[in-house]
Amino acid sequence: MGEVMGRTPCVLCWYQRIFMFPLALVLGVASYRGDHDGWRYAMPLAVVGAGFAGYHTLLYWGVIEPEIVSCSAETSCSGAEMAILGSIPLPFVSLLAFALIVISLFLVRHQTNK
Repeated sequence: MGEVMGRTPCVLCWYQRIFMFPLALVLGVASYRGDHDGWRYAMPLAVVGAGFAGYHTLLYWGVIEPEIVSCSAETSCSGAEMAILGSIPLPFVSLLAFALIVISLFLVRHQTNK
């Protein structure tokens, strides 16, 4: 969204990207090689990324008060233009993506440990 819309991501968005982008490489290589133990490398990235996304989502919804201001006036992800379908905030979309990855990795782990 940031690249397409020409907006600079906030600090928390960058942290989420730091954990999401390597997942594409780790899971891609594991899939290509047929490595069923790839979940061992991907799980820590997905869990920590989900933590950042969960924290960001709670900040967005106002459930917790920010100790550090994560979005400045130039890089804000709290506006309506940073929502999908007009109402789903990007931090929540990130949380859903990480959650689906973690669930998928648990399923793979369960299948390989039989």
